[in-house]
Amino acid sequence: MKKFIGFFLLTLLLTACSNADGESNSNTQSLHDTSWEEIEAQASETTVRIHMWGGDEGINEYIDEWVAPRLQDQYNINLERTPMDTGNILQKLYSEKQASKQDGTIDVIWVNGENFKNAKENELLYGPFRNQLPNFKDYYEQENLAFDYDFGTPTEGYEAPWGKVQFVFLYDQEKIEQPPETFEELKTWISKNPGEFTYPNPDDFSGNAFLRHLLYKGAEDTDTLIEEPFSKELASEAGSYMWSYLNEIQSDLWRDGKHYPASLAELDRLYSKGEVSMTMGYNEARAEHMIEDGVFPESTRSFVLESGSIGNTHFLAIPYNSPNKAGAMTAINFLLSPEAQVAKLKPTYWGDNTPITLDKLPEEDREAFDSLDRGESVLSNEVLNKSFLPEADAQYVEWIKENWKDEVIRDK
Repeated sequence: MKKFIGFFLLTLLLTACSNADGESNSNTQSLHDTSWEEIEAQASETTVRIHMWGGDEGINEYIDEWVAPRLQDQYNINLERTPMDTGNILQKLYSEKQASKQDGTIDVIWVNGENFKNAKENELLYGPFRNQLPNFKDYYEQENLAFDYDFGTPTEGYEAPWGKVQFVFLYDQEKIEQPPETFEELKTWISKNPGEFTYPNPDDFSGNAFLRHLLYKGAEDTDTLIEEPFSKELASEAGSYMWSYLNEIQSDLWRDGKHYPASLAELDRLYSKGEVSMTMGYNEARAEHMIEDGVFPESTRSFVLESGSIGNTHFLAIPYNSPNKAGAMTAINFLLSPEAQVAKLKPTYWGDNTPITLDKLPEEDREAFDSLDRGESVLSNEVLNKSFLPEADAQYVEWIKENWKDEVIRDK
C-alpha cells in the first residue's frame, strides 16, 4: 500500500483552536451558484498548485507526465506539484488561518483519515464542492458510505474521491485449492492446517485491519458502526465476537499463537519462505510486484470473504484560502474522469484502483477498464466493488490496540 493511504497522525493539537477571528471557512467568493461552464472559463489560463505526498515516483510521474500535459492541452491550466507531507500542509494552512491570510498558495491537497477530520473541524477547507463536479455526478455513486464518510468523519462534500485500496488475503494456490469464503470456513481451515496461518500484531496497520474485519462481522449493524462516531458500547458489543474468534484460533496459529509477526513485512517473509500458506495486505494489487521480484511464488492469488473487505478511499480537497478555486475544481473534475482514472489504474504509473461506478460508464470507457490486465493475482473490479467496506472511526484502531493484549495474549 502506498505510504499515503494510511492515515497520518497530525502532531499539532488543531482542535484546541478553530478560527480566532470568528470568520467562516470561505476566503473570498463562493462558486456554489456558478455554472460549470463559467467555472471552467475562470480556470482557463491559470495555475493550479497541488500539494501532496511525494514519496512514490510512480505517483509523481503520473501527475507530472500524464495529468499535467492534458490539463494544459484540454483546459489551458498549468499544474504545479509540490511534494509535502499532509501533516505539514495542514500545519501551513492552520498558521495561515490564525494569521487571517485569505490568499494562500495551495489550491488542491491529497487527504484522508485523521488529517481530513482535523482539517474539516478547523475549517481549513473550502466547500462543499463535490456535487458540483460533472464527472462525480455522471460516473460515481451519489449515495455511498465510502464517499460520505472518511474514517468515520462525514465528508459532506468537502472532498472528492480520487482512488481506493482494499484489504485482501493472499494465498498459495498450490497449497490451497479453494480458499475460505467466510470467517467460519477460515476458522475450520486454520484448525485443519495448524501452524499455517497467523496475523500481524494489531499495532501493525494490516494486522489491525484483519481484526477490524472481525469487529465488523460481530456488529449487529455494520452501517451504524461505520456511520456513527466511535462508541465504547458499540466496540464492546462487536468486540465480543472478535475476541472469541481470536481465542478459538490461537492454539492453531503459527508457533502455537505464542508469537505474532511484528509487521506485515515479517508475515510476508514467513509466507515467502513457505512457513505459512497465507498473508494479507491493504492493497489488492500488491502481490504483483512481489511476484515479479521473486519474493512471492508465482502461484500466489488473492481472495476476500463474503462478509466484505475494508478499504480506504483517498480524496482531493481544496483549502479554504485557495486563490484559484475554479482552477482547483476543474483540475479535480478532470482527475475524476474515466480517462484519468483508467490511466491511474494502469501499472505503468501507479496501479491505484478507481472509485468510479463502472456500470455508469459509456461502453467504450467501460471496455477500457474491463480490458486492463492488472495481473493474475488481482481480483476483478466487480468482486472488489461488491465486497468494499468503508473504514469506521479511526478510534476503533486505537481501541483494538489497547485491548488486544488483555483479551488475547495475557493469561494464555
